[in-house]
Amino acid sequence: MSTVIDQRLVSLDEPIGADKAAVIRALADAVVAAGRATDTDALFADAWAREEKDSTGVPGGIAIPHAKSDAVTEPTLAAARLPEGVDFGSFDGPADLVFLIAVPTASTQDHLAVLSTLARSLIREDFVASLRSAPDTAAFVALVDEALAPEPEAAPAAAPAATAGAPAGAAGAAAGTAASASAEPAASAHGSGAPVLIAVTACPTGIAHTYMAADALAAAAKREGVELHVETQGSSGSTPLAPEVIARADAVIFAVDVDVRDKSRFAGKPVVQGPVKRGIDHPTEMIDEALAAIADPSAPRVTGEATATATAAAANEHFGQKVKRVLLTGVSYMIPFVAGGGLLIALGFLFGGYDITETAGEIVTTNSLFDLPEGGLLVYLGAVFFQIGAISMSFLVPALAGYIAYAIADRPGIAPGFVAGSVAGLMGAGFIGGLVGGLLAGWVALMFARLDVPRWLRGLMPVVIIPLVASIVASGLMIVVLGGPIAAFSTALNDWLAGLSGAAAVVLGLILGAMMGFDLGGPVNKVAYSFAVAGLGAATVENQAPLMVMAAVMAAGMVPPLAMALATVLDRKLFTPVERENGKAAWLLGAAFISEGAIPFAAADLFRVIPAMILGGAVAGAICMGMGVTSQAPHGGIFVFFAIGNLLWFVLAIIAGSVVGALVVIALKRWAHRRTVREEVAEGEPSIVAA
Repeated sequence: MSTVIDQRLVSLDEPIGADKAAVIRALADAVVAAGRATDTDALFADAWAREEKDSTGVPGGIAIPHAKSDAVTEPTLAAARLPEGVDFGSFDGPADLVFLIAVPTASTQDHLAVLSTLARSLIREDFVASLRSAPDTAAFVALVDEALAPEPEAAPAAAPAATAGAPAGAAGAAAGTAASASAEPAASAHGSGAPVLIAVTACPTGIAHTYMAADALAAAAKREGVELHVETQGSSGSTPLAPEVIARADAVIFAVDVDVRDKSRFAGKPVVQGPVKRGIDHPTEMIDEALAAIADPSAPRVTGEATATATAAAANEHFGQKVKRVLLTGVSYMIPFVAGGGLLIALGFLFGGYDITETAGEIVTTNSLFDLPEGGLLVYLGAVFFQIGAISMSFLVPALAGYIAYAIADRPGIAPGFVAGSVAGLMGAGFIGGLVGGLLAGWVALMFARLDVPRWLRGLMPVVIIPLVASIVASGLMIVVLGGPIAAFSTALNDWLAGLSGAAAVVLGLILGAMMGFDLGGPVNKVAYSFAVAGLGAATVENQAPLMVMAAVMAAGMVPPLAMALATVLDRKLFTPVERENGKAAWLLGAAFISEGAIPFAAADLFRVIPAMILGGAVAGAICMGMGVTSQAPHGGIFVFFAIGNLLWFVLAIIAGSVVGALVVIALKRWAHRRTVREEVAEGEPSIVAA
């Protein structure tokens, strides 16, 4: 019998809350009342923090909130069958069965084992139906105990037989493989009876959806009479499919939200891919598509090391989603070069003065610690810092282009992308040239990766042929056709920036500041930040406009977390205990220019937080541009004060933006009030929206 649940931890058909926060708190109360945790507020805070990161609702009217918490004394499962469904974020509607997993912070394996085992049971319709019809808490607990038993062989029809070596029980759920038996066989491409399929399932957390998709696919394969072997790439690791199983497979299914580990094992196999939830919601369709792909010579294939993610993304993503994904990938890989390099350049100016740009190269090659240049140790260190930073910054455009190409075509796109980015720099095409070169290189690499080539040539494709051809095409086009016009556009843009003053500068600051507050580290925020970073290379003593843009963007990006932190102090009653705790951390995040510190607040109250952040960011950006504040550092916030020109106005701009943002969000929370269910029912208006 399981020790993680008893009747005190189960609520049946009682209205314990109108929204998910209330339900989670009620279940946390039950855990504390049962003597399995010491502090309801602490347990709720930990569970709610997890809920804010990613909703725990799953298809079928089920939710699985969970937390590791110092307040918990032993692994515990609390459950509620609700009389009315509550929205936990699942696409198919509210949940009426809610399970709270609460474990001590150090009980990682217990946490994963309980979650994954319960999740796999919840894919079984008979089990879920039994829970919904359980007459009392004793029957409910007995059903859950049976599902959590170490060796759940009791439901062979719903949980198909495992292949040799596939572990059973909770441990197996966390790391093993699953497979189905076959019924009346269809023809295999190998001529050996039933078709053989292999599948990989993986989700960002690697706990619930990973295993639910695996079991849904296995059950669908059993119904179809198909032999299926599933590799679950969960958060506690995975047991790779045996090479002989992969060799026998006719096609591959990837039900994943993240990259598949070691995809090259499946090279040459027809591939069908979709999100992990598609594996849960539509497993039969994925099985049928994989069977159709076996006999389709034009079906997508896993080619060499080219990513199946990229292959399937081209088929499943909208064009706008695809462009956003690849551009954000390039920017995210570029930022470390820029942040580190920019800070080193700022240190170089601090130690060596602004004329270090003229002498740094000569100093680092002709002097040493034992042969210091004129000016002594500080000048030498300034030259070293500046030169390292300049070299790091020189990778800005190549890294951007290389990782844009990587996002499109995986590893075969990296080399041609870096080459195209370097050519963009050579041609003076700058940041925009890097974007274009990366897209070209990635597209050409992906087209060649999709070619169905003889087996003897597949090994050469990702390491020789694709990089060679994609480099020639993308870089050749940059040199012969595109580089000149893009360089002319970049020069015109820099000249325009250099000429900004007065009202035009303030308007640009308003726009960039609003963009920084719009999505808190998302695509719009990254566009504004990338625009600022790209201009740093064009800054000179005479042309300070790019440094002004950088200062405006950094100040505006610091405002959202600081504004929300200030709001939690000015009016604590408007915020939950979890939000007040997040507010404490947001002070430091904002000071360090980490806009994402405001995301938990926006996720909980999007339409009141985001407008306030836009206004606060716009105020800070406009003040910085209007007062001529400059920043030689692309990151670091207040901690790079030595790289800020007009530091007092920089600080005042941040304070002004934060105050505006905090006051606006408080005003919206007080007076732009969403009516509760109770208020609307009292007026005779049906609704499912809660405040």
